[in-house]
Amino acid sequence: MEQARPIRLAIPKGRMYDGVSRLLRDAGVPLAAGSRDYRPSIALPGFEVKILKPRAIAEMLHMGARDVGFAGLDWVRESGADLVEVLDTGLDPVRLVAAAPESILEAGKLPSRPLVVASEYERLAGAWIEERGLDATLLRSYGATEVLPPDDADCIVDNTASGATLVANGLRIVGELMTSSTRLFASTDAMRDPARVEAIEHLAMLLRSVLEARGRVMLEVNVEREALEAVIGVMPCMREPTISPLRSSSAFAVKAAVPRSELAQVIASIKRRGGTDIVVSTPEQIVP
Repeated sequence: MEQARPIRLAIPKGRMYDGVSRLLRDAGVPLAAGSRDYRPSIALPGFEVKILKPRAIAEMLHMGARDVGFAGLDWVRESGADLVEVLDTGLDPVRLVAAAPESILEAGKLPSRPLVVASEYERLAGAWIEERGLDATLLRSYGATEVLPPDDADCIVDNTASGATLVANGLRIVGELMTSSTRLFASTDAMRDPARVEAIEHLAMLLRSVLEARGRVMLEVNVEREALEAVIGVMPCMREPTISPLRSSSAFAVKAAVPRSELAQVIASIKRRGGTDIVVSTPEQIVP
């Protein structure tokens, strides 16, 4: 009987690697690799892993050389790859922006003259130039794009997380092309194969359970019978809270996975309505 081919998973090298490897580890499928190992093993049967540059991942998925992989949406759009987005991890959020030195701007806008726009994103920058109707020449850059103005370029198109690097180089944002984050993409060929689809969706489920848990805390509270409905009414939860009677008492223990961002407000509301003995813990995974 012919053995099924492994699912070929691509992991990005560079700044995206740490977040992706931590996500996999927290999902119970850690990578095992040396410092120079580009083919680590993964604790997920049926998968083989290769570490590649993020831009290369988009292109290799498009070609079908890889089945599934993590890449930034910006590089997927830049490559023009026809891929299936499986999961947005929300990791490494960036904006793709146009920025120029304050000194050349006219009323906060680019001047109406021939310009040189530098970018690693040739496709996206070229489309932005055309959409804006700019008289501009596109200069392909190879990293450190922000240092090119004002000597070698008038404007740049580059990704930024906080904008601090742009400010440090005297640049002001004059336009936003898109937002991006690290996402799990699959090749169109892989998504035509039911066996590979099942394996890819299983991986996505494991990752999604970690991302869901990172956004929530487990909140437990004791409450007397007469205050039960009031407390439940202010406890946001995924479906319904778990309610258990306390031994030899008319009180109940109530448990719910609460959005982390709402915790402070929820605790205050619970206390006002008679909740006591509040315990907050952190779940590792939540599978709906």
